Amino acid sequence: MRRFYCIIAALIIFSSFAKGQAVSYKVGEKVTYTIQYEFITAGSGTLELKSDTFNGKEVWHSKLAARTIGMAEVIFKVLDIYESFIDPDTELPVKSIRNIHEGRYRRYNVVLFDHKSRTDSSILTSDLTGKHIAPPRIHDVLSCFYYFRNHILPVDSNLKEGELTTIMTWFCDELYPIRLRYKGIEEVKTRLGKIKCYKFNPVTETGRLFKTEEDVSFWFSADKNFLPVKIRFDIFVGAFTCEIVDYEGLVYPLGANEK
Repeated sequence: MRRFYCIIAALIIFSSFAKGQAVSYKVGEKVTYTIQYEFITAGSGTLELKSDTFNGKEVWHSKLAARTIGMAEVIFKVLDIYESFIDPDTELPVKSIRNIHEGRYRRYNVVLFDHKSRTDSSILTSDLTGKHIAPPRIHDVLSCFYYFRNHILPVDSNLKEGELTTIMTWFCDELYPIRLRYKGIEEVKTRLGKIKCYKFNPVTETGRLFKTEEDVSFWFSADKNFLPVKIRFDIFVGAFTCEIVDYEGLVYPLGANEK
């Protein structure tokens, strides 16, 4: 179960650089999701981006919080918080926090990112596992999420079906490649109405949780926000769905096709 939530967080949370100029998102963006297990409302989540400071410098502070509610909380209580402090000049993380509460399990991990000391690699320092040498310009899963929205989808929205995009991240104190296969354009029915979306299938490991490599699906709004609208996880014991229910602070009107 612990591994399942770790995978979900990594997949939910995944995001050339336009220095200091984000065009698909901005500080003040906040999105609220509901989490369903089959027909049962099992949880809720929020993803927001605020202004903050780190080592005396202004940064973007992204925070993802997900928790169980109702009967799901009685059966297995979950409160997971992921945070990323992002340098607005490079859109790379300088600090990430993973704060996990799942049943009786607890995990708190802080990782510092040094992208400047070496040109051929990044230096990561974890409070749990020490120093690591990673590929240059590596992301955590939250900064990756924004990178994907701001630099891959705007360029590659004309991807051919079946094309694969890979972004290397650092997650759960190890290298974690996020691989997304483009599946085409679909109209998604949500509580906010029908939204035209780009669909991607993150490549998943078959075995304990998933039967195939395409048992997770993401839908991103086919507008200039490229906002994650819906996520579906098909696992052995059923299906989990995360769906947008509210938002604020978007750069563009949701669903407006301004290409």
